[in-house]
Amino acid sequence: MKETRLVFDLEGKTINWPHDPNALPGYLPDSHDLWDFLMANRERLGGVAHTHPWEGDAIPSWVDVTTFSAIERGLGKRLLWPIVTFTDVGVFEWAGPDEYDYIRLSEPDLVVEDVEDLRDRSRTTD
Repeated sequence: MKETRLVFDLEGKTINWPHDPNALPGYLPDSHDLWDFLMANRERLGGVAHTHPWEGDAIPSWVDVTTFSAIERGLGKRLLWPIVTFTDVGVFEWAGPDEYDYIRLSEPDLVVEDVEDLRDRSRTTD
């Protein structure tokens, strides 16, 4: 099992499946290629979903929250941040006022496609 991610647009449609050959069960490496993609597509960018490859609540780690904040500051844009476990999906967004104040949305307006495919990719070991 490994963490996986996908990038989606403002309508929740997948626009990029970053390949992370060095992904681990609890870690996705930084990627210059992914950053370039996010910058080039920031006008249509809705967010980035990633997995926590286990069962249980979808809750962001401190690394997740600081990464969300850094990416948003770099892009100059707020995004949605779905976290997908094998049994839960949580969608997070910045609520402020502090830099790391992200909350789970109780009823997100956006449905991200390919969540099941994201889970399946997270179950693989390649």
